[in-house]
Parts: sequence; structure tokens; C-alpha cells
Amino acid sequence: MIALTSHPELLTNEEMASADRLTIAAGTPGIVLMERAGGAIAREALRLLVQPMPVRARVLVVCGPGNNGGDGFVAARLLAEHGIEISLGLLGSRDALKGDAAQAAAAWRGDTHSLMGVLSEAKLAEADLVIDALFGAGLARDLEGDARTAVLRLNEWTQRTGRPILAVDVPSGLDGSTGAVRGVAIEARRTVTNFRMKPGHLLLPGRLLCGETNIADIGTDSNVLASIQPTCFANSPTVWGRDFPIPRIAGHKYSRGHALVMSGSLGHTGAARLAARGALRGGAGLVSIVTPSDALASHATALTAIMTRVCDTPEDLASLLQDQRLSVLVMGPALGVGERTRQLVLTALSGPQPAAGKHRAFVLDADALTSFADCLETLAEAIKSSGSPVVLTPHDGEFEKLFGAHVPAGSKLERARAAAALSGAVVLSKGPDSTVAAPGGRATIAYDLPPWLATAGSGDVLAGIIGGLLAQKMPAFEAVSAAVWLHGAAASHFGPGLISEDIPEHLPPVLRRLIENGIG
Repeated sequence: MIALTSHPELLTNEEMASADRLTIAAGTPGIVLMERAGGAIAREALRLLVQPMPVRARVLVVCGPGNNGGDGFVAARLLAEHGIEISLGLLGSRDALKGDAAQAAAAWRGDTHSLMGVLSEAKLAEADLVIDALFGAGLARDLEGDARTAVLRLNEWTQRTGRPILAVDVPSGLDGSTGAVRGVAIEARRTVTNFRMKPGHLLLPGRLLCGETNIADIGTDSNVLASIQPTCFANSPTVWGRDFPIPRIAGHKYSRGHALVMSGSLGHTGAARLAARGALRGGAGLVSIVTPSDALASHATALTAIMTRVCDTPEDLASLLQDQRLSVLVMGPALGVGERTRQLVLTALSGPQPAAGKHRAFVLDADALTSFADCLETLAEAIKSSGSPVVLTPHDGEFEKLFGAHVPAGSKLERARAAAALSGAVVLSKGPDSTVAAPGGRATIAYDLPPWLATAGSGDVLAGIIGGLLAQKMPAFEAVSAAVWLHGAAASHFGPGLISEDIPEHLPPVLRRLIENGIG
């Protein structure tokens, strides 16, 4: 099995089909790939069987009419050779199988039953493990008829008995490109896919239905990626590591950039301090909170390494941004929803830029997004006119308010890409499967964010970490992807009981490990 972080490319159903075609055209017969895929499934099945293995282990294999079913026939044959008792059910007629799947079925010497025949209560009661080889990632329509009945019956069986289902490629009923369920889908304990994962393995609900997903090396030549040119990746240091800023001996605080974080009014100051702390721990050389006069005392008594700048009006902000040393501005956390925030954002985006072709970056979060809920076009025009790196960081609710009426229905990945293209900004669509999309289509999907991040203020810290990396001139797409990863790694380092204040304080050990490991 291959480590995901070493092979982060995520291939759509069409791209994976191209990888198979290119490999076969280069001289590896399809039946050879199928034999290797079936072997990987058989090995995983042996690992899943209860240890110590039952004296007479029983595995039920359900096969579909395509190549996914062919993989199942190979796995059944190999497991039988290991002394496993196999019951194999086929959806459709064996005579209707074609190509490699027909060849794999011909090599199976055991009985082939109807699908519903092997799903009788008696047969399921005997099974220690079910291998789901009904349908692969490219399913084109919702499951119905016997296929739907089979999925529902198998899900009821695994829930009631606790015995596992091993899925081939993806759980049947799951769209590999989007992670969407086509009517119903198998709830697998483990999934084996070939060569590379697909977006649907990581996007919800797909990730939850796949269980643990392992990648099998079946001999697909990695050189095919040069032809396919994938644009979506699992978010890991492999993707952004070479752009990650590492402090140098000759560096100083000014070379690491000056990040500004705008604060809300008195009584709404905590979010800005969380973001500022995230920016400081994220590596910015200097961090200042831009505060209204009425909140200055509140910040002054709570801050040490973080400085303050007073700003009450858009005109004050325009004057402040005349300072060309200011690298990034984070706006939104508890800033307030309404016309004042809109004007502050538009002033910032239209303000003077540093000299010598350098661009100040902007992170728009929370209230800075919701304030444009009814005028997205105004925000998009300002972003594109600014010529600056701009990052938008909506959670699902904010995304819907800002983009819901403007981007078509689809997966989280599809909608984030559409939002990035529309706005001209790098868009971070937050959640357990946080997705980062650039206007040109590049994207990353997070796959290991811990549940502890679901706590008040967590997003404010994330906005600050993004700002800290942008202050150091990390490219925007890479900076946002890195910040999502760091945010999750710091939360995992702390563990249960996490509150947002803990996240910045657990970045140092994560950064230390990252640097010691050579980043990517």
C-alpha cells in the first residue's frame, strides 16, 4: 500500500480511466492490472478477517457486471486458494460479462450465484466479511432494483453484526469524483483503490462511507500523470512544502513581514486577538491589531508581542495603508456585518500598493464576507481590480450567503472552484473536508482534520495563520493549503479538550517537526 502523502494527486473518474488506458497502451494488458487489483483486495481481506482467523473463515463476494466485478472474481479465486470459504453473487448474467471481467470470471472455479441468492439471511449470518465489488467510482445513475436492495441489506448486516465490508475502488453507490451518494451507498469498513485516490474518497460524505482507504500499487506507470496533469490534491506538505517560508540566519522581523488584523468594537475584540496570535505563531515578523478607538484600552491591556494601530473610519484605514511595509491585512473576525465593514474592505482593496511591483495580500473572513451577501459582484470587481492576492475563507453558511445564488449545485470541490473563478480570489471552503481552490482550478482537499477544531474561534485563528504565511510572501494558494494543514496538525497535537486559544500555542512543535522532516 502507498502512503497518501507521497502520492497526493486526486484523479477524477475520467482521469483514472485515462491512466488505465495509457498503461494498457504502453504494454500492460488489462487482465494483468485486474489480477493485481484482485490480489490487493484479497490481501486486505485477509487483514480484515478477525484475528485469530476463524477455523473456517467465510467471505461473501458480491460482484457487478463491469470491471469492478472482475476484480471481485479475482479476489474470490485467490482467497479460495488460501482456504477461505467463498460465496459469490453476481448482479446480472455471467454470459453478459465482457472483456477482462469475463476472463476473470472464467478463471473462477467456484459456484456463481445470483446476487440476491447470496444475500439471504442464512448466507449473511455465516459471513465473516463481505467484499463489495458491485460498482466502481464511475457510477452514472442512482442505484435501483436489486442493486439498491443489496446495498441496504448489506448496510443493515454490517450495522447489526459489526462485521466489516471491504469496498473495491469505492463503496458501491458512491461517486468517485464528487463524494456524492447515488441514491444509497455501501458503508465500508475499508476501501482499496488503485494507483491514486479520487476526490470522492476525501469529500464528505464519501470519506465517511469509505472507512480507511488504502491505495494499491498495481503497476500503473506514474509517468501517465504528465499526460493527465491532475489539478486536485490531498492537502499535505508534499503539495506546498517547497514554498513554505523558513526563517534564515540573515533574516530579521521586517523580512518576515508585518501582518495587520482588524478588530471589532469594544465587546467584540477577542476574535481579532485570536487571529493576531495565529499570524504571529504562523511566522509573521510583526503583527498589529487595527483597532477602533473605543477598543484600544481593551487590546492594550491584553497584548504583549502584538502591537496596536488606531483606525475608526475608512479614511483612517486608507491613511494607514500608505505604509508600504505592511504585508497583509486580515479582515472580518467580529468586525461587524454591514455598510461600515463593506466600505473598509473596499477601501483596503482599492488602496495604495507597496512599490516595486510588490502586492499586499488580504484575508477576508467571517463578517467581511457576510457584509457582501447581497452584492457579490461589487466584491469580485474590487478583488480583480486590486491586482492583489486575496483569500476568502467561508464556512458552509457563509459560503451559501455569499455564493449560493451564483455558483451551480455540485460537490464542495466543484462549488469552491466556481467561487474562486467568479471572485478572482483563492477560496477556502471550510469544514471537515476543507477545500482550497484557486481561480485557475488548482485545489486541495483536507483529509485528516480532527473533530476538536469544531470550537468557537477556531476559524479566527486559521485566518490569522493564513495571514502569517502570506506576510512571508508565500503564494496564496500554497499559503492557504499550508495553513489548513498546520491548523489541523496543531489541534491534533493538543487533542480532546481543545479551545481556540490552544491552537497557536501548539504550532511550534508542529513547525519543528515539519522543518526537521525537510517540510515536503
